[in-house]
Amino acid sequence: MRLRHQHRGALAAAGAALTALLLAVGMTGNAAAATLFGDTFDDGTADGWSKSGGDWSVVTDGSPAYRQGNTASELARAFAGQTGWTDYRVQARVKPLSFNGANRLVGLASRSTSSTKMYRLALTNANRAELQMVNGSQISVLGSAALTVATGTWYTLRIEASGSTIRGFVNGTQIAAGTDTAYAAGRIALVTAYGSAVFDDVTVDGAGGTPTTPPTSSSPTASPTTSPPPTNPPPTTGLVGWATQNGGTTGGAGGGTVTVSDAAALADAVEGDAATTVRVNGTFTCSTEIRVGSNKTVIGVGATSGLTGCGLNLRDARNIVVRNLKIAKVRAGVGNGDAIHLDNSTNVWIDHNDLSSDTTSGTDYYDGLLDVTHGSNFVTVSWNRLHDHVKCSLVGHSDSNAGEDTGKLKVTYHHNAFSNCFQRNPRVRFGNPVHVFNNYYVTTANPSYSYGIATTCGAGVLVEGNSFENTTDPTHVGEGSSPVGNLVERNNLYVNSGAPQTAGSVAPIPYAYTLDAASTVKATVTAGAGTGKISG
Repeated sequence: MRLRHQHRGALAAAGAALTALLLAVGMTGNAAAATLFGDTFDDGTADGWSKSGGDWSVVTDGSPAYRQGNTASELARAFAGQTGWTDYRVQARVKPLSFNGANRLVGLASRSTSSTKMYRLALTNANRAELQMVNGSQISVLGSAALTVATGTWYTLRIEASGSTIRGFVNGTQIAAGTDTAYAAGRIALVTAYGSAVFDDVTVDGAGGTPTTPPTSSSPTASPTTSPPPTNPPPTTGLVGWATQNGGTTGGAGGGTVTVSDAAALADAVEGDAATTVRVNGTFTCSTEIRVGSNKTVIGVGATSGLTGCGLNLRDARNIVVRNLKIAKVRAGVGNGDAIHLDNSTNVWIDHNDLSSDTTSGTDYYDGLLDVTHGSNFVTVSWNRLHDHVKCSLVGHSDSNAGEDTGKLKVTYHHNAFSNCFQRNPRVRFGNPVHVFNNYYVTTANPSYSYGIATTCGAGVLVEGNSFENTTDPTHVGEGSSPVGNLVERNNLYVNSGAPQTAGSVAPIPYAYTLDAASTVKATVTAGAGTGKISG
C-alpha cells in the first residue's frame, strides 16, 4: 500500500509549495511531520519505484515486502520520490538475507541525485553500520559504529537530512552524523551491493526527529496525566539488550530441571557450573546469601515465590537467568546486603522480579537492591519492580576501580518500574554504553533527596523513552565526590519532575531493540513488570 502526497507532473508545483512550507515552519522535532511518501507494499505492487540493477519483486515475508534477490548484483537500487525533496527524513525496515563475499552491504539512501550519487546508510557484513556520501566509486564515511549485522534480522534504518547535516539511525539510535554539502536534494533509494535483502514500511516525511516517539518535554511543572493503555504492548518474555551479546544468555537451557521448597535446597541446586533450571516454590526466610553458579536459570513459581532476609550473589560466574522472584528486606551484613549482586559475572539476565526493602518500617535495609560490580558485563535488567528503597541499583562500586571496570559494566535497563527508589536508578561508573530505555520512574513519598539516574567516572549512559513522574532530579552528571560522566537523553516524558542534566556523548548501541513512545510507558510497565506475569 502506497501513500503519496506528491505525484509527478501536474502536482510538482504543489510539491515545491509543500517543501517551502516545511522550511518556513522549521525542521524541528516538535513540528508535525508532513508525510511525503509511504509504501508498505500491501497492495502487492511496487508502483512508483524505478529499478536499477538486481532482481526486485514484491514477496510475502510475514506481510508483503519488497525483495532484491540477486547477490551477484554489484549495485542494485530501487528509487522513489522527487528529485526536488530537500530537508526530510526517510525510514524503512531492512532485513539482510545473504551476502556474496566480504564487505558487502544492504541499506537505505537519501538525496539521491543519480543512480550513483546519494547519502547512504549501510549495514555491512563486516558488522558495521556506516553513514556514507557516495559519489560513484568514491565513498566518504561520515560516521560509523560497530553493529552486529545478522541475516534474517529486521533493522529499522533512518536518515535525516537537514541543510548540510546528515544523521543516520539504526533501531532508533543515532549511530552517526556528519556535515556535507555534496547533495542538497534528491530521491530516496533502497540499496544492496552483492547482497540480497527485504525492504518494508518505507516512510518519508518533511521534518526531523523521531517518528516513533513523542517530542521530549522537559517541563518540571507538567500536570500528571493518565497514560492510555498500549494498543500493542511489547512482548514481556523475550531477551533484549546487552545480555544478547557476547554469545548470548541461555541460563540453564539444555540441562535438567529441579524444584526446591526451602533455602538450603536452593543453595545446593544452584551450586557448580552444570546447566540447570531451578524452580523456586515458596517464600524462604534466610540469613545467608545464596551463591549462584554458571549456567543456571533460577525462576519463581507463581507470583510470590522468593526470598526474605537474604539475596542472590552471582560471583565469578557467567550465563545466568534470574526471573519471577520476590526478594525483600535483605539486611546489611548479610553478604553484600543486596537482593541481587553481580560480582565479576558476565551474560546475566535479570527479568520480571520484585525487589524491595521497606522504607516505611523504620528498619534500615540500606544497601542495594540490584548492584552490578567488579567488571561484570553483558547484563540485561528487564521488566522488574524495584521499590521502597533508598539506593536501588548501582553499576560500578568504586571510583578507584577503573582498572577492572573500564571497558566493561555494559548493562541494559528496560521496562522496569522504579517506585520510591530515591537514588541510583542506576548510578553508573565507567560503563559505556549503559542503556536505560522505556522505564517508569515514580515517587509517591516525600524524600529529602531524590534523583533518578547518575553518570560518573567517565561512564556513558543513554537515557531514552522513559517516563519520570514526581522525580526531583531525573538525571545527574556526576554524583557525590565522583567525577562526571556522559549522558544523552532523548524522547523522555517528565511529569511533575525537574529538568534532566546531560553532558558529552555515548558509545553506540550494538543490538536491535524497539523503543516505545514515552507516553505509553507508564501503562505498559505498570501492567507488565514484576512477578506473576510469566510462568515459572
